[in-house]
Amino acid sequence: MPQRPVPTSSRLNEVRYEIRGALSHRARDLEAAGRDIVRLNIGNPGAFGFQTPAHLREAMRDSLPRSEAYCQQQGLPQAREAIAAQQRARGSASASAERVFIGNGVSELIDLSLRALLEAGDEVLIPAPDYPLWTAATILNGGKAVHYSCPASRNHLPDVDQMRALITPRTRAIVLINPNNPTGASYPRALLEAIVELARQHRLVLLADEIYDGILFDDARFQPLAVLAGDHPCITFGGLSKVHRACGYRVGWLTVSGRESRLADMLHAFDLLAALRLCGNVPGQWTIQPALQGPDTISALTAPGGRLHESRRAVLDAVAKSEFLQVVAPAGALYAFPGVDVNKLENFDDGEFALELLESESVLIVPGSSFNIDYRNHFRVTLLPEAVMIGDVFERIERALCRSAERQHRSRQVA
Repeated sequence: MPQRPVPTSSRLNEVRYEIRGALSHRARDLEAAGRDIVRLNIGNPGAFGFQTPAHLREAMRDSLPRSEAYCQQQGLPQAREAIAAQQRARGSASASAERVFIGNGVSELIDLSLRALLEAGDEVLIPAPDYPLWTAATILNGGKAVHYSCPASRNHLPDVDQMRALITPRTRAIVLINPNNPTGASYPRALLEAIVELARQHRLVLLADEIYDGILFDDARFQPLAVLAGDHPCITFGGLSKVHRACGYRVGWLTVSGRESRLADMLHAFDLLAALRLCGNVPGQWTIQPALQGPDTISALTAPGGRLHESRRAVLDAVAKSEFLQVVAPAGALYAFPGVDVNKLENFDDGEFALELLESESVLIVPGSSFNIDYRNHFRVTLLPEAVMIGDVFERIERALCRSAERQHRSRQVA
């Protein structure tokens, strides 16, 4: 008798994560066949020669003998106090170690927080384009992702009136990603204040993904959301992966701010869920205090002449020379989100182009539609390669776009 496949959750049918999806699998096949693939799909500093600062490595090495037992489910006390101290220094008066939860990267804590907050059918306002884990985690925890638009025509910033129109009696929370992945947008203070007021009016929890808080370019400034939220419930997410180039350490945290009387049940839920997974990676937690209280190792990379700044400039220069591309200059984070001018390339499809680029030019990018938008003329690249490599990659992208234009021209002649 033939055996039926083991069924899986129908919720997975709505989940996408093309950053490591089918295109990445195809890239692995090509690499196995001997091709050199330039992987611009993931913001993974170590893969491009960046190193975790030496004082973090030393802290982990020296603390290994103390890392062989589980720690308390919220994390090491001294690590949580260092996180709370950073939040207080930024102006969040209610920050305390008791309101900090350390996890295996921010990804785990996004899932944990949504699991604690959502009943089946509850809605979460999420930016589009988004970091797709937010949409996926909302769906997998029984919620409904409702996307508010952040198009290039508005410099990838949201419209508060549009956000307001999306709120229903089932809306529970608003997600903000600042600085933004995938667009690189940095949210101005006035806009954040308006979103906080919207959350107050509708009693919505604020979920602030601030993992790129120290990665800013030119005159961009980072404004912590918790400071503006004050006594309103706000959950802030941070970690070591990006600013401190420590992706493999898997160290992230969430901090809860707001009036105590509104937070007791939520803190209890977080504590319960944290206990169920025992604790976060202990060796990595010893690096939190030296990371937050030690020397600034990111600003030199983002300042003019720094590696990240020059790679960003290489992207902007390449787009300026392109016949087909446009881009809003990223103000922060590790990505650019170029768009193709559909007046010059009609019926452009980001997924088809990404596959053709991989097969013909050995470059892996992420189609823009993977970030939960309904238009298909964008793609995301990381700024992590050196400027010379960025220039080479965009020459390959331009060649592929020219071939697309030639095919389109020929098809018109035939028609």
